[in-house]
Amino acid sequence: MADTMRALISGRGPEWVLDEVPVPQPGPGEVLIRNLAAATNNADLPMLAESDPTNGGHGKEFIAGFEYAGDVVGLGEGVDTWRVGDLVMGSTPRSFADYVIADHRFVLPRPEGLAPEIACALPTGLLTEHGALTAAGFTAGQSVLITGASTGIGLIGAQLAKALGAARVIGTTRKTDKRELLVGVGVDTVIVTDEQELSEAVLAATEGAGADVVLDHVAGETFAQCLPATKVDGHVVNIGRLAGPASTINLDQLSYRHLTVHGVSFGFTRDWEMAAVIAGLLPEVIPAVARGEIRPVIDQTVDIADFQQAAERLRSGEAAGKIVLTLASA
Repeated sequence: MADTMRALISGRGPEWVLDEVPVPQPGPGEVLIRNLAAATNNADLPMLAESDPTNGGHGKEFIAGFEYAGDVVGLGEGVDTWRVGDLVMGSTPRSFADYVIADHRFVLPRPEGLAPEIACALPTGLLTEHGALTAAGFTAGQSVLITGASTGIGLIGAQLAKALGAARVIGTTRKTDKRELLVGVGVDTVIVTDEQELSEAVLAATEGAGADVVLDHVAGETFAQCLPATKVDGHVVNIGRLAGPASTINLDQLSYRHLTVHGVSFGFTRDWEMAAVIAGLLPEVIPAVARGEIRPVIDQTVDIADFQQAAERLRSGEAAGKIVLTLASA
């Protein structure tokens, strides 16, 4: 193994910089993974902008990225859950690099035959959407409303809900041209919010009852519209805030419908929580992935050397699904 590796560095300017950095070494409880593919996320560009020292950013350098897929090449002290050569995938900071260090509890098995460039686009969506469904107490036979369903994470959420036995999946998107995409991943009712009022459309699709569980990736005014679209005694889980963090809600709609609202953020500061969320994927979700019931939608795949192409595609707002960086020469 070489002493150095390629990595995309944030904190030097308005763009990532591809540079050579030392290969990290696994500490106690960690594994070293040879990374073969990495997927982008909505947080990547805001984090890049916040670190840009030429535009008021903090200027602290770090390796970008959160999702990877590859194989185990090194084990830290005390790790007995993985072996060198195991096929893995996962979500952890500093994933836009040839080698990745991860807490052994946060690593997921990569099913045999699942290509790295597909697998790398799954972990964040799987752990976030399944964690949100778990927080809501979801059970098979319930209906699920997913706002922002045409986002990369929303597309995984729709397939996940179906794989776990949702009776009806309702998905929202702003644009009509995303309807076919949503139907293709199993969404039963597509609501185009530029043309339809969300609450009315959900009630119409559920015979006036509302959805049992709502996974909200949009927030803003959409969050307020989710409340009257939720079934009495139902659950609303806010996951993302694409429309901003502020929302003005009608408390009557919350209280009279006896709703439960959850806020989730499965970051890496609460190790005990992340470990439990990852472990929760093993009984049902990873087998569903292995059977092909859950697949990410890939917008574009480029070599890491062409990272600027990926950044421009992200900024365009036109990507349908994930953008993947390949690192085959690792």
